[in-house]
Amino acid sequence: MATASSSSPSSSGVPERRGIPAAAFVEDVQTYLSQLGLDVNSALAFLQERLQQYRLVEMKLLAQQRELQAKIPDIEKCLDVVATLLAKKGAGEALIADFEVSEGIFSRACIEDTDSVCLWLGANVMLEYPCEEATTLLQSNLENARASLEVLVADLQFLRDQVTVTQVTIARVYNWDVHQRRTRQVAAPMDS
Repeated sequence: MATASSSSPSSSGVPERRGIPAAAFVEDVQTYLSQLGLDVNSALAFLQERLQQYRLVEMKLLAQQRELQAKIPDIEKCLDVVATLLAKKGAGEALIADFEVSEGIFSRACIEDTDSVCLWLGANVMLEYPCEEATTLLQSNLENARASLEVLVADLQFLRDQVTVTQVTIARVYNWDVHQRRTRQVAAPMDS
């Protein structure tokens, strides 16, 4: 994968972004092929392989984006619950809450004044935190998730640009090859 990006400059001037190699925009196909030392078929195969690699990375990034987009509302919901508990604290009245036991199964709970909450951390781990500490942790997790989503969106945009440049390069190499073949066909009958 490093052959194309190291042999010619990328279209954006950035050699890679977070491990995603930049695709080189090809101005002159003849120069491009001679720099890589490839024939047309090998260059097309190389570019198709690169395109498939970009598609694979895009699928992985889209899956991560879906996970983050699902995680952010959950964190916000947890923050709202902790804020409600803090607001009801000291009021002397119990809080009636419906909570999901498992998918589609709900239960009702009567929550008295509480100073702590239990948070799922993942990997079947739950820890008890004081409400203020839980708010800080959830706020930090929310900020991290939003920042990760922003980086992911930027990575996806970069990746889509590289896919476009690679597709244009494939078309240019193919069209150049067709033009060269036609030129040889026109020149061949004149020679005989």
